[in-house]
Amino acid sequence: MKINSNVTDSGMEDKANGSADTKSPVENGQLPDPANWGVTDVVNYFKATGFEEQATAFQDQEIDGKSLLLMTRNDVLTGLSIKLGPALKIYEYHVKPLQTQHLKSNAS
Repeated sequence: MKINSNVTDSGMEDKANGSADTKSPVENGQLPDPANWGVTDVVNYFKATGFEEQATAFQDQEIDGKSLLLMTRNDVLTGLSIKLGPALKIYEYHVKPLQTQHLKSNAS
């Protein structure tokens, strides 16, 4: 059985089961630094990475870039009231790498 898939405007592959390719947008070969992002920037980042439905949770909880960089795994899994599967992907493939990139870029 073949599952139909479509590519969205952001270049992400939208699969029929609602999951999406979870690769992070890269700027100049690096992840963006969200330290100065507002809530809208955070929401738009997650929408662009295929988490349209879950992005509203960041809006509802008023998560800006600084808050995003402070989030723990537990915050993402339980504090945003989103389903476990997407929450795990959001933390592992987006929040954690953004935090790591931020720390690396500010360590020098």
